[in-house]
Amino acid sequence: MNIYISNLSFNTGDVELNSLFSSFGEVTSAKVITDRETGRSRGFGFVEMSSDDEGNEAILGLNNKEVEGRAMSVSVAKDKQKSNTNNYGGNNYSSNSGNKRW
Repeated sequence: MNIYISNLSFNTGDVELNSLFSSFGEVTSAKVITDRETGRSRGFGFVEMSSDDEGNEAILGLNNKEVEGRAMSVSVAKDKQKSNTNNYGGNNYSSNSGNKRW
């Protein structure tokens, strides 16, 4: 089960995240997402647990739990949506269509 954790302290790292969730079962991965340029935590992360039962227990046990002065929000992670690579910059004009903007 893939779990999404938000409102993490900026001091919480992968090891601390793994430690929090391992008391509920086997953690297969724990990752705090960091800024590409600064390397600083972005305040959210993901934990993968080996079973759905353990993951659900972790969600119930850790949602709204205060860690380093911040109440974490813990929920089932949603599948990443596929991005539209032909949607250059967000407008609806395709580079190869006759529908020109100007």
